[in-house]
Amino acid sequence: MALQLVWFKRDLRVKDHKPLQQALLRGPVLPLYVVEPELWQQQDASERQWLFCRESLLDLRLALAALGQPLLVRSGDVVEVFERAHRQFGLEALWSHEETGNGWTYQRDQRVALWCRQHGIAWKEIPQFGVIRRLRSRTRWAKRWEAQMAEPITPSPLGLPSIEGIDAGVIPDCPHPTLASDPCPHRQSGGRSMALLELDDFLEHRAPGYARSISSPNTAFTGCSRLSAYLTWGCLSMREVIQTSRGFSGRGISSFESRLHWHCHFIQKLEAQPSIEFEDFHPFMRGLRCTNDQRLLAWAEGRTGVPFVDACMRALRAHGWINFRMRAMLMSFASYHLWLPWRDSGLHLARQFVDYEPGIHWSQCQMQSGSTAINTVRVYNPIKQGQDHDLNGEFIRTWVPELHLVSNVYVHEPWKLSTAAQRQAGLQLGVDYPLPMVEPALAAREAKQRIWAIRERSGFSAIADGIQQRHGSRRSGLAPTGKGRHRRRRNPRPDGSQQLTLDL
Repeated sequence: MALQLVWFKRDLRVKDHKPLQQALLRGPVLPLYVVEPELWQQQDASERQWLFCRESLLDLRLALAALGQPLLVRSGDVVEVFERAHRQFGLEALWSHEETGNGWTYQRDQRVALWCRQHGIAWKEIPQFGVIRRLRSRTRWAKRWEAQMAEPITPSPLGLPSIEGIDAGVIPDCPHPTLASDPCPHRQSGGRSMALLELDDFLEHRAPGYARSISSPNTAFTGCSRLSAYLTWGCLSMREVIQTSRGFSGRGISSFESRLHWHCHFIQKLEAQPSIEFEDFHPFMRGLRCTNDQRLLAWAEGRTGVPFVDACMRALRAHGWINFRMRAMLMSFASYHLWLPWRDSGLHLARQFVDYEPGIHWSQCQMQSGSTAINTVRVYNPIKQGQDHDLNGEFIRTWVPELHLVSNVYVHEPWKLSTAAQRQAGLQLGVDYPLPMVEPALAAREAKQRIWAIRERSGFSAIADGIQQRHGSRRSGLAPTGKGRHRRRRNPRPDGSQQLTLDL
């Protein structure tokens, strides 16, 4: 029987892995992961992501070895690796999950498709999430998603035929020598074994308090499901998470499941329009902001002088994760208060997130920057966010220890301290901790004026309607954009009901 090559990418598991199961029905299976050095040289890649991936690969190798055939790992250009495998074994088919990745993986997959056609090798790609390739209309998308999530879970294979005489290969410590060191001391560990423990702990113990815990960084690190990285790297399938969670009930479970739906909703945007990784949804928003390396570096290092912003960035750097509201605030602050291009700040955040999912990430970067044209312009007030979600400054003092002696009254706005109060707190602003780069209220007001001036230009609404038709969720209840609507949205409802949350 002809050899079947199963290409693992971001689907590092054996359960609910249809390509593996269907390939096994056709013949002996060669399970392969290719470490692609060029992928790890991209601007959105980081060592913290690789280390999580590596741990997941080690776990997957053990799982496959227990079935009879360990995971093969090769480093290099994937087409060259496939070419060598084909010459050695004579491949009948290539099997993988569909991937909605970054621009580099999109182009790589195009090269793989061309190679397969040239060699007469069938490439069987199977959907992994509820994302639909070549989708013509969003109509009834939610129902199709539900149908996909309700499909039976594919069981793990009972065994794999062993292919003798093949070196399994080394899972390297580093995928490329130029990948920068990236300390992330509180990062989650990768692998399906850890994913199952996290899923069980969440459903059994933490889910009831989920809805109450997701907004504040003081509670989110333990209150959220913390499954996002395991979904990103495919240690768990979306389908098994959905079906397992439906064995439980309560407000927390319902809230959690809605976020799983939004997960796929956003990835579908990038699947439909890959260019949104690089350019604004709405052409009127292009070229709006200017690169400022000094501001970008201060924001990335948590040195903006706005304590809650800096605390969130520093926590993210240490954990590789932070809750959605704080992600949105960080992006909003960069885009509005610092007036930085969303692509510049988005690349930094992408590298920080161990759970970086391009489809979600770039849609959200644009959404929080006002570039989608179909969402409420929401400029997060970093002072109010801190007071709402860290009233006594506990989170700030943990991550900005320079302010540990500042009283609750001033910990969110230390620039209001008198010189005498600074001395009493052992603090010299501008030396021990920076003064704010911008005056938050003034910067926010100026940004809003700029954005609304563009939104009110002739022709803006007509293009926005087209974006809504193509990318808007039919389940969200968002009214179509139209004449006069933008003025009414200057003061959106305070609960931010049109803003989506993705805390997993």
